[in-house]
Amino acid sequence: MAENKNGPLSETRAVNGRFLFRLFAASIAVGIGFICYYRLRLLPVASGKLERWPWIGLFHCELWFRFYWFLTVICRWNPVYRFPHKNRLSLRYEKELPDVDIFVCTADPSAEPPSMVMNTVLSVMAYDYPPEKLNIYLSDDGASELTFYAMLEASSFSKQWLPFCKKFKVESRSPEAYFRAAVEPDSHHPLTLKHWLLVNFGLTQKLYEEAKMRVEMKQIPEEIREWNFVSSRNDHQTIFKILIDGRHPNAADAEGNVLPTLVYLAREKRPQFHHHFKAAGAMNALIRVSAKISNSPIILNIDCDMYSNNLESIKDSLCFFMDEKNGHQIAYVQYPQHFNNLTKNEIYGNSFRLEFPGLDANGGPCYIGTGCFHRRDALCGKKYDKTCKVGWKRLNRREVEEKATVLEETCKVLASCSFEQNTQWGNEMGLKYGCPAEDIITGLSIQCRGWKSIYLNPERESF
Repeated sequence: MAENKNGPLSETRAVNGRFLFRLFAASIAVGIGFICYYRLRLLPVASGKLERWPWIGLFHCELWFRFYWFLTVICRWNPVYRFPHKNRLSLRYEKELPDVDIFVCTADPSAEPPSMVMNTVLSVMAYDYPPEKLNIYLSDDGASELTFYAMLEASSFSKQWLPFCKKFKVESRSPEAYFRAAVEPDSHHPLTLKHWLLVNFGLTQKLYEEAKMRVEMKQIPEEIREWNFVSSRNDHQTIFKILIDGRHPNAADAEGNVLPTLVYLAREKRPQFHHHFKAAGAMNALIRVSAKISNSPIILNIDCDMYSNNLESIKDSLCFFMDEKNGHQIAYVQYPQHFNNLTKNEIYGNSFRLEFPGLDANGGPCYIGTGCFHRRDALCGKKYDKTCKVGWKRLNRREVEEKATVLEETCKVLASCSFEQNTQWGNEMGLKYGCPAEDIITGLSIQCRGWKSIYLNPERESF
């Protein structure tokens, strides 16, 4: 069947079996009503009876559990699932796809090994998306020279890794995850299989293992001079480097294709200034820096311990942002978090994503700090109104004429520890400060400004 080019870019479907759940919830509500009647009808009223106060205490405890049950029912009352139509997106907007900025945050090289961060960065560089429209920013709150060196290795290895992923349609685009569970391409041609085994796979894996070994063995070259002025991770100047400038003609992979822009940032920290920890402070610094370099309308942020597991996640999300009917209402598209090696008795709430389809039907899920595509305007504090519609086909790319060295000096000021003084950053702009759960508070504040959010859980895990 031919694809309907003019159909909607996304589709929302209600979950089957809602009537049975509502009937079940109604029966529980009736039972709760009888219990409430029983407590009030037989409440001891005579003064001096010792059982009166325990009875009242039990009644108030039951009221609290009734309220909790009511909240859970709301979350499960009308669950929906979202489905993007990527083929329609390609038919209508293939040449007008917007630029995308990708933020990766790390803070401690001992808890978050630089080799792992390198895999995360390589995986998002290899998305199935025009590379000239991808801009990857790494925030290193640990100001680690080893993490910076890992990014140098990533920028070098990407020249081999990106063509390899494109040629063999690699899904898990983290080298570590792919080589750990590599599957031969489905081909019966002996020459193709031999070429893959002996040339592409073997050579690429060897290059990756060598790069990983150099990082883990801390073979840092002496040319890295910035860290001579770093006294500690909490007292240092801004370190900012454009490792791959996508505008430069030499920024090409082994087959001559353009490479995505790759930027390293360790924002300035001084003891007399509050740095607002890893998530909120680092994200706000990246928002300002990226606005100067690429200013992409869409931002993806992920933690450094995650990686891209679905090569079409960007296009999946754009189906909701660029939908002609409702796309202008969407502030962010939240993906679930998936973890390896979870036990069946896992106690840290990672199964909370089961409630997200219900929240999606009630204004949208909350922002959980990672695996989320944002609309830049909404993240920067803009309120929703009917004028928020974007003419994607008329949206021109921002051409930055400054040289990389000039941009580096300018962005160092934007990432300084004093830049946010007497501004609305952390209050009306960017992620919220003053709360350990800054991601949840930020998501709620965005929804309070009139925006909606989307929960997307594709068949293949995205992160």
